[in-house]
Amino acid sequence: MVAELWPGVPAAWSRYVQVPSSAAVDRPGTSHKWHVLDNAPDLAARGVEPAGTLLCVHGNPTWSYLWRTLAAAGSTTERPWRVIAVDQLDMGYSARTGAFRRLADRITDLSDLTAELGLEGPVVTVGHDWGGIISLGWALAHRRDLAGVVLTNTAVHPAGFSLPPALQLALHPAVHGWGTVSTDAFLRVTHALAQPALAPEVRRAFASPYRGAARRSGVGNFVADIPTDETHPSFRALTRVAEGIRGLKVPVLALWGPKDPVFSDRYLRDLIERVPHADVHRFEGAGHLLPEDRDIAAPVFSWLDRSVNAAAPARTAAPKAAFRPMLAELDERCGEDSPAVLDMAPAASGDAAAAPPASLSWKQLAARVDALAAGLAGIGVRPGDRVNLLVPPGIELTSLIYACLRLGAVVVVADAGLGRAGLSRAIKGAGPQFIVGIERAIAGARLFGWPGTRILAGDAAPARCRLLGAEHTVAELVEAGTGKPVPEHRVNPDADAAVLFTSGSTGPAKGAVYTHRGLAAMRDTLKETYNLRAGSSLVAGFAPFALLGPALGATSVTPDMDVTAPRTLSARALADAAAAVHATTVFASPAALANVLATADELSAAQRQALAGVELLLSAGAPIPEPLLGRVQDLVPQAALHTPYGMTEALPVTDISLEQIRKAGPGNGVCVGSAVAGAQVAIAALGPDGTAGAELSEAAGVTGEILVRAPHVKDRYDRLWITEEQSSSVPGWHRTGDVGHFDADGRLWVEGRIGHVLTTPDGPVTPVAAEQAAESVPEVRLAALVGVGPAGTQVPVAVVEPVSGAKKAGPADKVTAAAVRDAVAAACGLDLAAVLVLPQMPTDIRHNSKIDRAALGAWAAKVLAGGRITAPGARR
Repeated sequence: MVAELWPGVPAAWSRYVQVPSSAAVDRPGTSHKWHVLDNAPDLAARGVEPAGTLLCVHGNPTWSYLWRTLAAAGSTTERPWRVIAVDQLDMGYSARTGAFRRLADRITDLSDLTAELGLEGPVVTVGHDWGGIISLGWALAHRRDLAGVVLTNTAVHPAGFSLPPALQLALHPAVHGWGTVSTDAFLRVTHALAQPALAPEVRRAFASPYRGAARRSGVGNFVADIPTDETHPSFRALTRVAEGIRGLKVPVLALWGPKDPVFSDRYLRDLIERVPHADVHRFEGAGHLLPEDRDIAAPVFSWLDRSVNAAAPARTAAPKAAFRPMLAELDERCGEDSPAVLDMAPAASGDAAAAPPASLSWKQLAARVDALAAGLAGIGVRPGDRVNLLVPPGIELTSLIYACLRLGAVVVVADAGLGRAGLSRAIKGAGPQFIVGIERAIAGARLFGWPGTRILAGDAAPARCRLLGAEHTVAELVEAGTGKPVPEHRVNPDADAAVLFTSGSTGPAKGAVYTHRGLAAMRDTLKETYNLRAGSSLVAGFAPFALLGPALGATSVTPDMDVTAPRTLSARALADAAAAVHATTVFASPAALANVLATADELSAAQRQALAGVELLLSAGAPIPEPLLGRVQDLVPQAALHTPYGMTEALPVTDISLEQIRKAGPGNGVCVGSAVAGAQVAIAALGPDGTAGAELSEAAGVTGEILVRAPHVKDRYDRLWITEEQSSSVPGWHRTGDVGHFDADGRLWVEGRIGHVLTTPDGPVTPVAAEQAAESVPEVRLAALVGVGPAGTQVPVAVVEPVSGAKKAGPADKVTAAAVRDAVAAACGLDLAAVLVLPQMPTDIRHNSKIDRAALGAWAAKVLAGGRITAPGARR
């Protein structure tokens, strides 16, 4: 009967325990009947001893059924764990006591139960919702047995915030009794929070213990026991637990669903502040019922092996580089009057009337950085605080970044190229204490509820600032900090310095955390690889490099463009920027260079002369075709052209020049050359299912995932513990997610992303060679190869964007289809199942070149299945 009523729960797990009560709310001698789910019978049947016990505590209005996947995994994992999931008194199938049980009573209740069970360590508590604070109360009272803590979407101290609207409504006298007890409205609303929706049989199982008002008294009492302020009877107990966990020394894992209208990210930030050593993973798209929304069993048991059992091998750290602070060059040159930074479009950083000057000398830049640092310190910015900067590249952003580094604050950079939704996800995930932005960004912060004290970059009347919710302006901070000493702060090389977000072209943008040592290593790698010495001058037309000029000791200029939209860089803007500083070096993305070439006819003789003085041109962010590089060479005839390969997590990884590209010739993928100074690259071979193993190779011709090891690799992913574990699963190395191979000369070739590998009946197929072949057809501007069908039986489909455009999406015309089929078959022996066309490929905003193959694959499958043909949307 149990198995039929409760899917996923064997009958042997369900049992009842009579427990004497010592809770203050009960009379002496009282005992209560508890219901628990306990996987001990499974372990006994296997004849195995558990590594420990997971004590799982549900919240309101769920019950022990919430933890069935943990119990099942604990029974079968290689290192088994006993899982005891309790039904709290007045909840689930435990006794209805007739008493109003407050937080302190419930913590005592749980201790009574574990005493009756004879539970001894090692114990890891697991809590959700209000079960989180109750499990923490038990943990603090049983430190000797405590081995770890797992929390999912809970509130450690909700009295520190205004209650979420849903709980305010549930507590309203006119609603409380009706909504929580008389009817099942509170249950139905809670169950509706699942992302995706609960299966009907699971929904029925969750509702089964609460049929009838008499069974729901505990639901109503739980809501009424939420401490809304310090006068509430449970406030003292809540505060005692919330403050007590600051002293926890055991491992802590926090798993969070950010789409929770009840316990939002602000509660996660509060938890991290109290337990800063916690491992954290945010599941984008998941909500309040996280154990139902996502598989938490696999990461929990992986974490137990890593952090509690110590069964997994210790992580091998990447090599550490010698450390020279990022501000060392600025400090050494702080008395010089020669130009340090120039901005060809100063009005872009805010109100034109209040924008910073178009150029600053080294002396002026150093003074502005110090004034900003003192001003920021004056409003409470401290070492370790996160400061989100939503300011376009230029003098203002440069000054802010180095001011934050001066203070030891952590810079958070997530650009507008992520799109509105992506940017909002990134900022909420990073959880900054302060947010500095242009007016549009500050308005967005107010509208979308982005966290952090708001600071307007630029100037505005007090009434305007109040309307925007800006408490300060950058101009005010500079004025307040001018002439004041900067608080002394000795930089810890291994402390966090920056959170840099990826482009979001392969899924939700991820925050890559860099330490001060890591940022300095990136600077030093660029300096050594490209001989970028102090005194050189550079044009920064690619956002990641727009910030490194002062650290390199180089004069830098930001051209008149939107750096987050590369195609806005024109040939004239590039030439004017080069002329302004007599540039020796240019950084620009492939999309930016494509527009430079498209507008080259507008150049004057003087502008062409300025470009002729460039000695080095770097183009990074995406592969760049050799013919396009050849045309760029004509514009900068004296320059060495290089295309470094890298990613937000490690930039650069390898480097190759135009000359070397031509020497390598065509091949399977894009040749990206050899490892840069201090970096190592290896390959983890692909298996028949398209996944990469853990054994590394540098042999020629082995196709697999590309791994990199270098001092300038990111320290970790921010609040993405699972993702970080996967990316660093080979000790000391970072899995890039790209696939490729080495050739006989040791050069690396990139063949695509591991997530884009086709798994055909003949084995895995990487996409880039076929795409290059398709793009060799004169009628094709861009091409993407996607797999359609179940894994292991996929067929290859080419999706192309014609040079002349396409009136509508759908199958290609016969001539184009035949030409693409022939080119792909000749180049890599691949028989295409179909050739489809799109008016425009879905690409990321930041690079304007990374094609969203996930969107294309789903679209192609729909088209071939006979569905309505509409253009696929790019992921944002």
